Amino acid sequence: MHQVTIHEAKTHLSKLIREVLEGGEVVIAKGKTPVVKLVPADQRKKPLFGSAKGIIKMSEDFDEPLEDFKEYM
Repeated sequence: MHQVTIHEAKTHLSKLIREVLEGGEVVIAKGKTPVVKLVPADQRKKPLFGSAKGIIKMSEDFDEPLEDFKEYM
């Protein structure tokens, strides 16, 4: 990771974008205070199948017919 000022970021934006797309990390600072991190736009986290295993629990009677609908069966 390396840090650049806002002025440097405006001057070298193409270079910084290329660096981030190649796996680098760039922080843009106002003076010496970091304010934003430059990251790829497609860095969305996709849920993995089975990732909620053990977190979500269903009751034993989940598939049982509901009392309210017995007359329709």
